[in-house]
Amino acid sequence: MQEVIDFLNSIIWSPALIYLCLAAGLFYSIQTKFVQVRLFKEMYTLLLSGKNSKHGISSFQALSVSLSGRVGTGNIAGVAAAIGFGGPGAVFWMWMVAFLGAATAYIESTLAQIYKEVDQGQYRGGPAYYLEKVTGQRWYAVTFAIATIGACGFLLPGIQSNSIGNGVELAFGTGMLIETGMGIVSEAKIMTGLLIVLMLAFIIFGGVKRIANFTQVVVPFMAFAYVLVVFVIIALNITELPSVFMMIIGDAFSPMAGIGAAIGWGVKRGVYSNEAGQGTGPHAAAAAEVEHPAQQGLVQAFSVYIDTLLVCSATAFVILITGAYNVHGLGDSFLVQNVAAEMAANGPAFTQLAVEKVLPGIGKPFIAMALFFFSFTTILAYYYIAETNVAYLRRTLKLPDFTFILKVVLITAAFYGTVKTANLAWGLGDVGVGLMAWLNIVGLLIIFFMGKPAIKALKDYELQRKSSPEEYSFDPLKLGIKEATFWEKRLEKNKAK
Repeated sequence: MQEVIDFLNSIIWSPALIYLCLAAGLFYSIQTKFVQVRLFKEMYTLLLSGKNSKHGISSFQALSVSLSGRVGTGNIAGVAAAIGFGGPGAVFWMWMVAFLGAATAYIESTLAQIYKEVDQGQYRGGPAYYLEKVTGQRWYAVTFAIATIGACGFLLPGIQSNSIGNGVELAFGTGMLIETGMGIVSEAKIMTGLLIVLMLAFIIFGGVKRIANFTQVVVPFMAFAYVLVVFVIIALNITELPSVFMMIIGDAFSPMAGIGAAIGWGVKRGVYSNEAGQGTGPHAAAAAEVEHPAQQGLVQAFSVYIDTLLVCSATAFVILITGAYNVHGLGDSFLVQNVAAEMAANGPAFTQLAVEKVLPGIGKPFIAMALFFFSFTTILAYYYIAETNVAYLRRTLKLPDFTFILKVVLITAAFYGTVKTANLAWGLGDVGVGLMAWLNIVGLLIIFFMGKPAIKALKDYELQRKSSPEEYSFDPLKLGIKEATFWEKRLEKNKAK
């Protein structure tokens, strides 16, 4: 199984996808005149504004749902993996894919808002919706929807729950070893898996509103607590920070793990963590209640900064400052070995050891707790994304609603991931992320050359912004944007008033 997954990833995550992610981010940065820099203040202002409605959630709730997908195990275990396999220089390429990816995040999330629909009383949207409406290629949109249901409903939840299980084991021990149908499993992982299953069932059977209400409280709190602790560690070792920066920059272009390995692992883990271009963020963006599509696009662009430039950087600094990492070479060799060889790079071990070095007795349980909440909320986000694509298939192919089956499969996958090996879980997740990224980024480029709807929306928003209006409006037909039926109906309704 591991060999098959590794073979698939060698094809999906070929250099072509690595450079496509970077090139798309650079292309959209140029096309938007680096909107991620120009409108940074506006992003922050919009983040705190907006209200929910009976059909949608607020901008902040949408950000929390998308952040719950972005701020997960990738910020703790994913950063460790990038360093462990790509060297410290991989962190630089994570920064690059975040900075450039913020523009991609704006494009995909604005498109999700432009082409969203009202389905069974709530807003729905995402890549499948805008791919169908703009390109007219329903088969392509259906392919993305199926790939996303498979990735978010089955492949990706295991990564999150696996990191939770590994973190709990490392912090509190394995307990009894129990013989099961899945092999010998520790008591700690079984109990952790059962807790995850119970909490997931309670929340996802409550619908998107319950998911949004839960994540808007938990995600900001845990992100703040985590960043606060790691910033304290960085402050206690502030004199080491300049040399760490130099190590990151220097290794980004050095042959320590090979430039290709540093770029590859940095981009792969960067895309997995901040999800820019992957096509997951637009689903939550479409659910937001906003006056203009560009507003939620800007908010989602800001979330990439929070994820990678803040949370991922904090993790990387702590690992590198404390030296709690290895860098793998070919086979079983190490280019750098600072900790025991058995410490897996594909897991939270490096981060836990790093915090434990500075805060003995606190580090391991704290990271285990942070992992639990980060990863758990990410699984919730995966469910919402998969459910949205189930709704799309129901609408498009007239399929029966199999949401209940999705819930059972996702919960089962989360439990299975908790007790299985990290390499297999990450490998499966990489397959899912890669497939979605290929389909979405290629689709975004096709859409751009077919009409540039997201660019038109940005220009329209900035034009209105100059006059400081009390309320923004969006007229898609005036901008030459077709198939934006939700906004057309809203405009007619507002004119009728």
